Amino acid sequence: MTPRTRSAGYRCTACEHRVAQWVGRCPSCQEWGTLEDLGPAPATQARTRVVAAGAPATAARRIGEVALDSARARPTGVSELDRVLGGGLVPGSVVLLAGEPGVGKSTLLLEVAARHPGRVLYVTGEESAGQVRLRAERTGAVRDELYLAAESDLGAIVSHLDDLRPDLVIVDSVQTMSTAAADGSPGGVTQTRAVTVGLTGIAKERSLPVVLVGHVTKDGNIAGPRVLEHLVDVVLAFEGDKHSTLRMVRGVKNRFGPADEVGCFELRDSGIVGMPDPSGLFLARFDGPPVAGTAVTVVLDGRRPLPAEVQALVTGKDIPSPRRAVSGLDNARVAMLLAVLEKRGGIRLHDAEVYAATVGGMRVVEPAADLALALAVASSRSDVALPRDLVVLGEIGLAGEVRRVAGVDRRLAEAARLGFTDALVPPGSGSAPAGMRLTEVDNVGAVLRALKPVRG
Repeated sequence: MTPRTRSAGYRCTACEHRVAQWVGRCPSCQEWGTLEDLGPAPATQARTRVVAAGAPATAARRIGEVALDSARARPTGVSELDRVLGGGLVPGSVVLLAGEPGVGKSTLLLEVAARHPGRVLYVTGEESAGQVRLRAERTGAVRDELYLAAESDLGAIVSHLDDLRPDLVIVDSVQTMSTAAADGSPGGVTQTRAVTVGLTGIAKERSLPVVLVGHVTKDGNIAGPRVLEHLVDVVLAFEGDKHSTLRMVRGVKNRFGPADEVGCFELRDSGIVGMPDPSGLFLARFDGPPVAGTAVTVVLDGRRPLPAEVQALVTGKDIPSPRRAVSGLDNARVAMLLAVLEKRGGIRLHDAEVYAATVGGMRVVEPAADLALALAVASSRSDVALPRDLVVLGEIGLAGEVRRVAGVDRRLAEAARLGFTDALVPPGSGSAPAGMRLTEVDNVGAVLRALKPVRG
């Protein structure tokens, strides 16, 4: 009886993860049916093999002698995108821009193609060249150095590159492309990976920046194998609510700059416009007396301080099953703060309906906005407005204490620039910017006692 051959294990074709036994779903990238058998394991320990020396491609040099010209970023012409990229596109870099359908990915990249100083090849696999031309007419992106190619084959794209010698290539989208060198259908794991590997090799060989458009799943993750994020140099997430004109480009990975920058855009009928100062989108400030139930804070989205107005409406009394509605905030966080306000602040809320929201479609999830939300709820409950020139920073714990938050200096500097003169901050927050007065509070009860709201 011959002994049973032992397998060396199984390897995922999407993320290269290895497991000892076969499973239907990869434990690392969660892809189905991607594990392949590595073959039988050797019966005995293999002898160490000696690798023969080969001719190096380039000689090793001291790090101080390496030229930097080839690694310097070149502006794209869209300042908000350059902010996220770290100054612009680096020659030979591959950028993956992912976002939900209809968020404006193609519109943004068409704007980049129109403003780029060199020759641009825009490859579209989802639309015809005529459809792209119509969008370019509407957004004013028609120029002589912009070339369109409706292709879905990698070999045809290489042929266009040989003929045009462009300075930038945009592929919309990578999931629609295919190559004869790999099996599978377009959009599948094997094809998407092969196309990305091919385009990355071309980009490095020709020092040609390549921008890839990627689809996302219903969970917001980049569709296809996770190996795409490891192959490319920069991964950008394009986010936005379909009911709002606000769009944000968020850096997820960046080998040439910070990976926590955010660029703000506004989507209009005439195209997409960068917002270097988006404070007007998030603050509903108007002439007239202040309104009860509003408080202003400053949140950090990546490195960027953004003002955020939190609004609350508390209505009713002795309601058996009061309603809680939240928009733009974390539901669990709001429920916790309401409980803390009732227990530690003495505000009766258990039998009242509470509605909490942000202005401008902004999503606020960081704890630094806790104190602002608490004051907005207290202001609405007492029907007393907060001062118009007050900004509030601080995290609230279950014991009612106000905790410090990160980046207080940047938050206060942004608030002072916008004209705020008073600030409620946690203890030990440092010095105030010029023209601003700080009031330090250590618990919710002290906040309600120290604050002197204005009526009407």
